Amino acid sequence: MGTALSAAPALAANCNVATSQGSTGPSDWQSYCWIDFSTYNDATARSVGGQSISLTLQDGTIIRFTLNVSGAAQTAVASPSWTGAAVGNTAFLGITGKPVFYQTAAGTTTVTFSNIVLTPPTGGTTTAYMFVAADAESSNQGETLSFQTNGQPWLLLDQVGPISGSIYPTTSGTGTTTFTETGVAGTVGAYIVGSSTPTTLTTTLVGGGLQGAMFAVRFATIRLTSQITGARAQAADQFTFNINATATGTNLATGTSSGTGLGPFTAASLSSAAALPLTLTQQMASGSTDTIAHYRSSLSCTNSSSGSSTPLPTNVLTTSYSFGSLAFGDSVNCTFTETPFPHLTLQKALAGTGRQFATDQFVMNIDQGATNVATTTTTGTGAIVSTGVTPQYQATAATAYKLYEAGAGTTILAQYSAAMACTNAYTGSSTTLPTTPGGTITPQLGDVVTCTITNTRLAANALLSVSKLATPLSDPVNGSSNPKLIPGALINYSFVVANTGATPVDSNTVWLIDALPAQLRVGTAATPVFTQGSPSSGLTFTAGTDIKYSNSATAPTSFAACTYSPVAAYDAAVKFVCLNPKGAMAGSTGAPPSFTLSIQAQLN
Repeated sequence: MGTALSAAPALAANCNVATSQGSTGPSDWQSYCWIDFSTYNDATARSVGGQSISLTLQDGTIIRFTLNVSGAAQTAVASPSWTGAAVGNTAFLGITGKPVFYQTAAGTTTVTFSNIVLTPPTGGTTTAYMFVAADAESSNQGETLSFQTNGQPWLLLDQVGPISGSIYPTTSGTGTTTFTETGVAGTVGAYIVGSSTPTTLTTTLVGGGLQGAMFAVRFATIRLTSQITGARAQAADQFTFNINATATGTNLATGTSSGTGLGPFTAASLSSAAALPLTLTQQMASGSTDTIAHYRSSLSCTNSSSGSSTPLPTNVLTTSYSFGSLAFGDSVNCTFTETPFPHLTLQKALAGTGRQFATDQFVMNIDQGATNVATTTTTGTGAIVSTGVTPQYQATAATAYKLYEAGAGTTILAQYSAAMACTNAYTGSSTTLPTTPGGTITPQLGDVVTCTITNTRLAANALLSVSKLATPLSDPVNGSSNPKLIPGALINYSFVVANTGATPVDSNTVWLIDALPAQLRVGTAATPVFTQGSPSSGLTFTAGTDIKYSNSATAPTSFAACTYSPVAAYDAAVKFVCLNPKGAMAGSTGAPPSFTLSIQAQLN
């Protein structure tokens, strides 16, 4: 009675993509997923039933086959199989696992892959694929390596350069179902061939020393990277880009930007063995300062398979794109381009001489039209500026923005000289940068602009400021009840004079010549009222001697030149009001000393 034979249980395995092309590798090196034979069992493979192998490929496709081995002993080893091998030394560097079938003794070894079946992942289909075979050792004189397929005829995919020199084995059978390398003397290169959709493949290794072969699966490949236009909005910003299975959301390949460069960055690469719908995504990497909303993300793809009908995006504005399925033979390269929306920052600096007064602070503002969009008020003492940087503002391209400062509280900007300097992290930008405080900028996409207003305090000085105010007291219609500024109204016309400098004003030298507005009349009803501010000005005022008038057509050049005496309560002849309080006006210690002079006038 015969004995029933069955294949040994399937063992989990994998396939791996090289980590770099090498000096002689093909441009599509990332489309080769090299089978890892770490689970190879020589005794099982030599049994009648052979060894059943189950591999989970990069996209989730399961490939199953039965492995039968006869002849000289065989094992699985890492790549490169030895220091003189071409594959692993000059091309396809960094393949992990044990992808090389390697003889352990000279002689002839026959390896047969039978019942090759690919099962696609959820949402995918497999109608075609390519099985790749490669010389993984170096075929020298007296050695051969032969591959037979029941699939499509062998195509020459790559000629891998030797570690030195330019000698290659001879070949025959390209374009047929049997491809053979025949060894030659010297340090030689290697060949890689591919056959579409085989179900059985037989390899014959003839080693004078030792001989080896490698195998990969190819269907299509897609690579996804990211690049930045101009600059990052924030230095810490980095991007993660993913190739996901649309049906399940499974991440199949991922990449992340790094450093301070603009890319393109190391790509996420997927070697697919099935027509699997894919989604390409981009998001901020962990540790970034900004969100993806601070960037305009666009996606473009190219396909080196010129005859492919796979639709490709071109400058599509998106962070998540449903790519669809790759077609057999596709070699697609996609790039997310990240362009920051315009970003503006305004900050304060003080010269080493510091503040004019210890309490001086500054308000930094960015306005769009009449709307303030970013502001901050400084803190600190001396030359130290704290909280002096506005929040970075995400602006709108082709829109004008004003960048300026104001004094906080009693701070007087006139006590400082001010200069503004701006930098744009997008060095290739054509945007004109403002050069003075209060200047405007109209940014464009990619601009990341920082402007600094630097203030230098003036030398010790006395600097007077004057403000005027007209307030209705009564009018001919309403009397004193909610009076209006209408003809005939009586007006409280006042001057506020302050010394914003730290130095007192010389005695009796404060004098004011005010050009009376044409709408107002002042005369004998003026009734001057002098009021000290807080802090007090330190001046004194006598109505009979310290206020005078002029009917001149041009401004008097001195207080003494104000010689007109009004002849009516509201005299139309008065053109100028002259003021000269007495004493030395006090200097400021941060809050300017001041006084107010009020007179009664009539609105024409």
